[in-house]
Amino acid sequence: MRIDRWRGCAVAVAALLMGGTLPAMAQDAATIAAQGNGKGAAPCQTCHAPDGGGQASGGFPRLAGENAAYLQAQLDAFASGTRDNPVMKLQASALTEAERKALAIYFSKMPAVATPDAGGSTPFADPEHLGETLATRGRWSKQVPACEQCHGPGGVGVGADFPPLAGQSANYLAAQLKAFGSGSRHNDPMGLMRHIAQSLGDRDIDAVAHWFAAQPFPPKESRP
Repeated sequence: MRIDRWRGCAVAVAALLMGGTLPAMAQDAATIAAQGNGKGAAPCQTCHAPDGGGQASGGFPRLAGENAAYLQAQLDAFASGTRDNPVMKLQASALTEAERKALAIYFSKMPAVATPDAGGSTPFADPEHLGETLATRGRWSKQVPACEQCHGPGGVGVGADFPPLAGQSANYLAAQLKAFGSGSRHNDPMGLMRHIAQSLGDRDIDAVAHWFAAQPFPPKESRP
């Protein structure tokens, strides 16, 4: 299922880049998110859902409620290649800098919604509480700080450099840790995430990804 959805997004982007039939449209963020920009960028909602909540089972992240500066930085990184993703590179490269900024602001202002299936349909067995330990205490024997030290209590996010991890897709979180570890993603501040990811094993990565996926986002106290 994850592969099929990924291919669907790739096909949508490729079709537009090869001269799709999108009509001329106003270049505003809401239109681009829903319909694309008519110049090669596919609708964001194809992969990230109309409410910006993402598609957990496919590993497509939530964008709604994220920090605007962080979102713009990621779009810029896709366009420049410091984040290696063939679909998003095509998408970001087809957007102007102004469009990337407008989309970042647009999604940041969308209300964040809880993603009930972020952890996947099959419960992750972690009897030793490995994920919670890494998230809240780290592993100092390998110079790995607690994730919460940068990403905030429960992974709610801190500023433009440390995005929310709470309620994000476990598939997505694990994929990003592996990308940092392999070096295919290298837009982390001071190489911090590359060091951390390279110090974790596959079991560590799966455990901490599922722990954060199970945390509430937005935090209960910020919900209406």
